[in-house]
Order: sequence, then structure tokens, then C-alpha cells
Amino acid sequence: MDATHEVFNQPAPLAGYNSFEGNQPLRDALKFNAPALDTAELAALGARLGSPEMQEHARLANTHTPQLHSHDRFGRRIDQVEFHPSYHALMELAIGCGLHGSPWTGASASPHVLRAAGFMLFTELEPSILCPVSMTYAVTPALRSNAAIYADWGPKLASRSYDPALRLWRGKPGLTMGMGMTEKQGGSDVRANTTQAVADGADEWGPRYRLTGHKWFFSAPMCDAFLVLAQTPAGLTCFFLPRVLPDGSLNAIHIQRLKDKLGNKANASSEVEFHSATAWLVGEEGRGIPQILEMGTMTRLDCALGTSGLMRQALSIALNHTAQRQAFGKRLITQPLMKNVLADLAIESEAACALSMRLARAFDSQGEAHERVMARLLTPIAKFWICKRGSHFAQEAMECLGGNGYVEEGGEGVMARIYREMPLNSIWEGAGNIMALDLLRALRKADVAAALVQELAPARGAHAALDRMVAALPARVEEMASEVEARRLAQDVALSVQAALLFQTAPAAVFSAFCDSRLGGNWGQAFGTLGAQTDFDTIIERAMPRKTP
Repeated sequence: MDATHEVFNQPAPLAGYNSFEGNQPLRDALKFNAPALDTAELAALGARLGSPEMQEHARLANTHTPQLHSHDRFGRRIDQVEFHPSYHALMELAIGCGLHGSPWTGASASPHVLRAAGFMLFTELEPSILCPVSMTYAVTPALRSNAAIYADWGPKLASRSYDPALRLWRGKPGLTMGMGMTEKQGGSDVRANTTQAVADGADEWGPRYRLTGHKWFFSAPMCDAFLVLAQTPAGLTCFFLPRVLPDGSLNAIHIQRLKDKLGNKANASSEVEFHSATAWLVGEEGRGIPQILEMGTMTRLDCALGTSGLMRQALSIALNHTAQRQAFGKRLITQPLMKNVLADLAIESEAACALSMRLARAFDSQGEAHERVMARLLTPIAKFWICKRGSHFAQEAMECLGGNGYVEEGGEGVMARIYREMPLNSIWEGAGNIMALDLLRALRKADVAAALVQELAPARGAHAALDRMVAALPARVEEMASEVEARRLAQDVALSVQAALLFQTAPAAVFSAFCDSRLGGNWGQAFGTLGAQTDFDTIIERAMPRKTP
């Protein structure tokens, strides 16, 4: 072989590793938030997720995207979406791990934390199939407002059996659910919805209605049922809408088209029309908004978890690449400027993980007053700040790979998929401005400022920059009346809570560098601008997904 044809200095892909065992920041966050948690299941999941087999399924599910079949060859409407077999393999693993319903089974003392860690790990492999998983997790508690439906569907929604067939719920071992809220004229303003619900009698599932209208974003349309919003004389109301009716016939849910999205390719997002579709009342007429807000809280947790997982995977790929790739006579990871970039990314990733897992703990402790307040406060904070940082993070991690990161093939081609996926979590379930407005609503509760002081107290005196910000926050929280500065307040609360958490869970090098840069101003306006006194080696070593040659 001619010397010019020899392939060398091309890093081996990050494959055949345990994404949980090699994630020290996540493991430390679990010890802090759920010290008694048995992590054996997460270790087993991490081994599966890091395997070449599952990585190939993720690639295939994104390459061979969902296909809509609105009619059969005889002209009858069937409204079915066809997925590649790898999509089903991924769904089977996610459902089999309970990522859709384990908190509702009472099988763990810290079920939301355990599930959050698994969700974050799975995101590193393939995030888009988690859309129906997240929605099933979020809507299941809302079904309790209709006891008859919950009695029939609840156990199968928590089942770890995956059955993609479009058939009557009675014959299926497991079920999934979606949500249909957004309409083309309203977006986040669901009060502008025009879908109409007309009373149609009652049966064993309670009051029955006929729905006519449309939904502009109807994600995962092959779920077994959906919670949707429609107008009644009492106002916007929540309804249970199954794909297959109790008599075995298809409901009148017509899929108009699948969305051609920037990312999230393995997941089918659609536009649908309801043509006098049959649905059942969930909760009270006119109380649809409070119910959707309750479900949105859970899906917003998943947005923060999902972005944190994508950050971790992008960082892991960058570390794996730079630990092997050589330039100018030495490995990239030993170059001073690259060290600065990698350490900066590692700090951001660990801070995102810490905040996401802290929010999950609040979901596990809703019997405690402080935790209820923190769930109310941290949900919009985490969703806003972590997701806002995602796209910038992915771009910088991609740059660590140079041109290899920009291509769509091979192990490093995952970076391009991550980059396309990153904006979604910031937009889905309420974009940045909606989160800032939710923060203002949370601040109207009298106990929020005191709860924030309590949350930040463990780190008092640990760093001067953190002390200054913490000292100013209570007054800012109590005085915040204008929307104009709500984003800045959300940013500063997020940074303060992240710093306090890192003080309790991370090495001093990570905590100090985070506070010096994010709070103290010893930082530029791009990743890789940490101060020269930063302990780069300690930070990078902690973040490594595995030992590489």
C-alpha cells in the first residue's frame, strides 16, 4: 500500500462502553439526591446504551425516517405511520427500562430520580424516540381525573411491555399516550384553540364528546391514545382520545402530513384533523388549562434532562476524539487551548446535570413544603437555562472534532445529529419567553424567596462571587414585577442554584472554575475562555467517559 493511502490519526469511535459507569458527575448527583438508590439497573442500562448494537439502531432509526400511509391500496383511510425496525428496538428498550411509567408503580423510594437518570442516559444514545416515552410519563397522572379510564389504562401505561400494533387496548400488554394541544393559530397560547367538543352522551368511561378541529403539532401519532384540549361551553377542556374505539373501529383522527423537522428525525410529528372524533371527559369542563400545566411541568423536566444528556454525549465524543487525535506533534487533549475548551464544556455539562437531577428530587418529595416550592421554581429555571445553553454547547463540541464533526456518517457523525436536535428542547413545551413568564408566576407565591435562600444556604461563604449574587437575589425575586428582565433573573437563579449544587457534589476545581467564570466574570463570551489559574487537568479527567490511549 502506498504511504499516502494509509489511514492513521483517525480516532476510534466512542463505542462499547458503559455510559453510566463512566459518568462520574451523574453518579455523584445520584449520591447527593438519592443516597440509598440502587443503581444496578442504571449500570445495566449504561452498558446497553453504549453498545455498538444500540448505536447502530439509533443511526438506522434516524436514517430511515417515519413514513405516513394515509390510505390503503383500496382507498380506505388507515392513518398509520410506518417506522424502521430499529425504531421499535429502541422503543422496546426504553419501555422495558420503565422510562415511561416507573414512577407510577411505587417500586422505588426515589422513582423520579431513578427515572430521570435513565432518561438522561438514553438521550445520549437517541433522544427523538423518547417523545412518546416522555408524554406517557406526563399524562398518566392526569388520567386519575377519570377513574374509569385510569382503571382500564393505568396498569398498561406503566407496563414494561412494548406493543406497537394499532389495535384495541384490551388485547395489548402495554400502552403509550401522547398529547395534542398546539393549534396553528395559537402556538403556546392554547386559550386560542378552536377545536370544538360537542356532548354525545355517556358510557362506562363517563361523559362522551365529539371533537372537530385540528392540531398543528401532534407528536407521536401512533400512540394508543392522547390527551387533547378542545372548547366546550364552559371553556377549554381536557379529553381522552383513543386511536381505536371500544368497538374496535378506528377513531376519526386523520393524519394530514408528517412534519419535515430540523432534527428529531426518528420521531413522527404530524398535523391532524378530528372529524367528529370520539373522546371522553378528563377532569372538569373548563379546567383544561390547569391540567395541561400539570402535565407540562413533567415534560419540562424531561426537556432539561434531555438537553443535559445531549450535552454529556457531545462532551464525551469530543473528549474521546481529542484524546486520540494528534496535531502539531501531540494529542489535542494536551494542547492548552483545547484544554480550556474541554474543561469549560465539562463544567457546563456537570452544572446542567446537577440542576436537572435536583429538580427530579423535588418531584420525589412533594410531601415536603420546601420541595413543592422548589419544583415550582426550578422547573421553568432549568428548562429555560439548560436548554438555552444547549445549541451553543453542541456547536463548540462539534468544533473540537473539526470537519469530522460536521459530517453525518460514522461514530463521530452523531455530533451532527446532536447539533440538529439541540434547539428542540428549548422550543418544545414552551420557549424561553414562556419559561420566563412561568417564573414570574412562581415568584408571586410568598414563600419562594425564603425557599431560595434555604436552598442556597449550604454554599454560603464558599465563594465571594456566589455570596454576592445570593445576597442580591431575595430582593430581586420579591421586587420582580416586569417581564422585561425575567430572562436575566431566570439566568441568575439558575447559575446560583447550579453553583450551590456543585459545591455539594463536585470537586473544588469544578466549583471554583464555575464560580470564577459564570459568576465572577473571569470568562469571555465563548467556551474556552476560562482563566489561566483553572485546574484544567482535574476537570477534564473527571469528565472523561472512559480511559483512552
